[in-house]
Parts: sequence; C-alpha cells; structure tokens
Amino acid sequence: MSKRRVVVTGAGALTPIGNTAPKTWENALNGYNGIGNITRFDNSEYNIHVAGELKDFDVENYMDKKTARRMDRFTQYAMIAADEAVKDSGLEINDDNADRVGVWIGSGIGGIQALEDGFKVLYERGPRRVSPFFVPMMIPDMASGQVSIKHGAKGPNGATVTACATGTNSIGEAFKFIERGQADAMISGGTEAPITKMGVAGFQANKALTVTEDPDKASRPYSADRDGFVIGEGSGIVMLEELEHAKARGAEIYAEIVGYGTTGDAYHITAPSQDGEGGARAMQMALDDAEVQPDAVDYINGHGTSTGYNDLFETIAIKTIFGDHAYQMLVNSTKSMTGHLLGGGGGMEAIITACSLRDGRVHPTINLDHPDPELDLDYVTGGPVEAPLKYAMSNSFGFGGHNASLLFKKYEE
Repeated sequence: MSKRRVVVTGAGALTPIGNTAPKTWENALNGYNGIGNITRFDNSEYNIHVAGELKDFDVENYMDKKTARRMDRFTQYAMIAADEAVKDSGLEINDDNADRVGVWIGSGIGGIQALEDGFKVLYERGPRRVSPFFVPMMIPDMASGQVSIKHGAKGPNGATVTACATGTNSIGEAFKFIERGQADAMISGGTEAPITKMGVAGFQANKALTVTEDPDKASRPYSADRDGFVIGEGSGIVMLEELEHAKARGAEIYAEIVGYGTTGDAYHITAPSQDGEGGARAMQMALDDAEVQPDAVDYINGHGTSTGYNDLFETIAIKTIFGDHAYQMLVNSTKSMTGHLLGGGGGMEAIITACSLRDGRVHPTINLDHPDPELDLDYVTGGPVEAPLKYAMSNSFGFGGHNASLLFKKYEE
C-alpha cells in the first residue's frame, strides 16, 4: 500500500516569545529573548529565579472564567493554540468529516498545578472539599479530550507522554494515522504548564536547571559555560492533513512531513545514552522512513537544551548520522529564546521548522558568546540566515530515554 502524503496546513502557538504562531516565528527570527524572572510564585527560597513565562497573557481573553477554572493551565494553553491552528487551517469540522479528524496532543507532566492545589485542599480542608474537576484537570490526556469536544473531532484521539519528546512524538504519531489512512486530518502537538512551586523544585533538586541569575544570559545552548536549561511553558499545535484532502479545499501548505523516527535509550532515567546513540538512531529512522539520504538535509532544529550532556551528545549524534555533511547543515536551538517547554517544546519547534522551510529562513541561536570547542557545527549566530532549504529535521529527547525526530520537506506538487 502506498503511503499517503501528509502536510501541515495550520499552526497555533502560545510561547514565551509570542502568543500566536506568527508572532512566535517573527520573534524567533529577530532573536527575541523570552526569558525573565519568575513571577508565577514567590521563589525567594529557591536557587532558580528565571523561567520562560508567557507574556501579556490573560486566559479570560480566550475563554470565560468558569470554563478556565475547570482546566489546568496546560489544557488552557492547548485549547488556545488548537483554536488558532484550526482557524489558520481553514478546515471546517462538521458531521460529514468529524470521524476522519482526530486529536493527538501530549503533555509531559499534565496538571501539576491542579495536583498541588488539590493536595492543599485535601490536607487543609479534608477529602470532601476536593473538586470533582480535580482528576480531569490533572490527567495529561485532557488536552486532547477538551480540544476534540470543542471542535467536534471524533477521529483518533489520545495523548503521548514521553517527557521532553512528547510534542514531537505526538506529531509523529498523528502523521502516521493519516499516512496509514486512519484519518484525513489531525490536530496535534504538545502543551505544558510546569512553572509551579513543585515543578521548579523538582527540576531544581535534580540539578537540571540553570542557576544563572541574568535572564538575558540564562539559556545558552552550545555555549562552553552552559549550566542547565531554563524551564518554560506554552503550547505548539499543528493541523496535519492528507495532501489531496488539503488540496481539494485550497488549503495553504506550510510544509510536508515525510519521516518520523522514535527510539529508546534503555540507559538512564535522566541522562542521554553515551554519545547520543539513541538520538542518532531516531534521526536515521526518520531518514529511512522518508527514503532520504543524509546529505539532502539542510537544517536541524536541535533539541539544544543548554545542558552539558544534551548539547554534546546531540552534536555527536548529528555527526554520526550526517558525517562530513554535518558541517554543511544549519543547526539552531529555539530554546535559547524560549527556554525548555518540556512536552510543549516539540510542537513549537515543529512549527518553527515548517516556517523555516516555507520562508527559506533560519532563526539564530542567541547567547552563544562562548562557543564550546567540542561543539563545532554551524549553530547560526548573529541573526537569521536565508537559505534555499529543501529538507529540515526537528529533534526532541526526553527523560526516560525517549528520542524522537521528524523530517520535514519544503512543499512541492
């Protein structure tokens, strides 16, 4: 059976550098720093004081207060980004096509704020005062559930949970549903709202976060003085469609998805496998899936978290798969501007990658002032680069040894 072609026809984003997909893309090209001091809670007793929070965001600008109160922030973010993606795509979901339109949106953590709040009520006021909405607010699949309910999408529905690889895995799985013929369109991506007392405390305890005080220098992937990632929040959602389905209704196409790879390290709960061999296998799997040779790839949106092992091992993995061609490719890290959106990162970065192919432009990696001599690829510094891109890859690697890679192609008839 021949594979059905799958394209991106809509995008929605809510990120530390923009409250829409176009604004996120514009600010990424301009090298805008979205990192600031934590305002979500009093962090005076913490070692961590910076994060990638949303800016000028009020949920009541998007939904009524009653509806918002029944959702954790991670679900709110997914709802808002999905609304934008559906509208951007121009796809009308109705009784005729509802069972052929699915939703696959993941979250690495889910409703951690709901969990904190619910425990406080239980501890201080007893079990009878816990909200009946507590469980639906907490569980990670509720973003997909709420989006499908609002838009009437009755096709394949679920949530991938693979830590920081969640968004990329979610889009990859949605891509395969369409490619296999089980759906004609999928609303897919990732979402996360981890900037809470417990969320930050947990990452602080495992030494994953930067202790840098200066927001303008905190997230510095590939830099010799990097010391951990900056926690971020937000959502990135795309509308995927089978090509002929999209063409039949005259949809605007961002890019085509042609390959997906996903692997496990079987190595360590938080550290990547030595020399990034698991990530290398995911990249090779995506290339094999697309039947594309390594030297055809022009650009990689790297996982690029600003941690010592991740940046080093991803670079080694890229060299393993692409050989000498690795030095001819453009590589960057959107996280240098947004921080790490955890489960939401892969969705945002898929949008960035698709926009890069559409526009022939690659955004800079900011804060790379002290290059690590072991990291010697072209990480795009100084400003955006214009390039005739044909193939681009987006990588995401997560705690638990989860690795995911998507290969995109500039759309051509």
